[in-house]
Amino acid sequence: SLVARMTLKAGKITSLAESIRAIADMEDPISHTLKKTEVAKDLVFEKMYCPLGVLLIIFESRPDALVQIAALAIRSGNGLLLKGGKEAMRSNTILHKVITSVIPDVVGKKLIGLVKSKDEIADLLKLDDVIDLVIPRGSNRLVSQIKAQTKIPVLGHADGICHVYIDKSADMDMAKRIVLDAKVDYPAACNAMETLLVHKDLNKTEGLDDLLMELAKEGVVIYGGPVAHDTLKVPKVDSFHHEYSSMACTLEFVDDVQSAIDHINRYGSAHTDCIITTDKKSADTFLQQVESAAVFHNASTRFCDGTRFGLGAEVGI
Repeated sequence: SLVARMTLKAGKITSLAESIRAIADMEDPISHTLKKTEVAKDLVFEKMYCPLGVLLIIFESRPDALVQIAALAIRSGNGLLLKGGKEAMRSNTILHKVITSVIPDVVGKKLIGLVKSKDEIADLLKLDDVIDLVIPRGSNRLVSQIKAQTKIPVLGHADGICHVYIDKSADMDMAKRIVLDAKVDYPAACNAMETLLVHKDLNKTEGLDDLLMELAKEGVVIYGGPVAHDTLKVPKVDSFHHEYSSMACTLEFVDDVQSAIDHINRYGSAHTDCIITTDKKSADTFLQQVESAAVFHNASTRFCDGTRFGLGAEVGI
């Protein structure tokens, strides 16, 4: 999974270039007036978009993150300090060189700085008079460490423990397509499915058996919660709060949509969760009560993506 995150093939570079062009073509967000109110005669308040200032963004292993983050910072008028994982240091150095080489002199090459040594992070985290926001993009451990070491506001992006819940009224052909896409398309991504929840009435049905067979055919290893372990005789999972980032997932049976919601809110990471159902009432309940950044009805978790949402790119969730 680490190699998959670090690899920059031709197709990925092309899609990165396209996403940067999409950001470049967007309306300039800075100095855009959101609201103008005359609160009293000749006393006018204006609410406007403005840059945050200087951002320090620490990310692990994924070099394409550097490109997306730099593009967003330039578009939004923010200064940027970047610290990537040591595994991708050469890729990050080259990408940084490419980006800064095209920044006009009137703006300045130092708008985007690349921090190469891990030792420099501790000193940077003390600069609360200079740096306005820290965004750690990586593991829960990384986010917690950064929060404990600085007075600078921290926007934390941690785990991607995404769920797909198959309700008893689901179209099983649709469910199979969604689950396979969510798990198999790019398992190292933070929006890949890690836990599959299934309504108990679907246990031992032809539709579910077919789905599980397809996952096995693709090479997905399935671990079971207590109920799935007993009924399907699959290896028992150690924890429901687990991000595989590989061709493996957890499966568990739940009593109903409310049980699925409770499970997700307890064990999930508030990233992306999906319900597959033809029952509008169940779908509405799920969409309203799951406390995640993105909640989907009959769509793969892989659709949670800044570019896919028309934003050009993303930083964290």
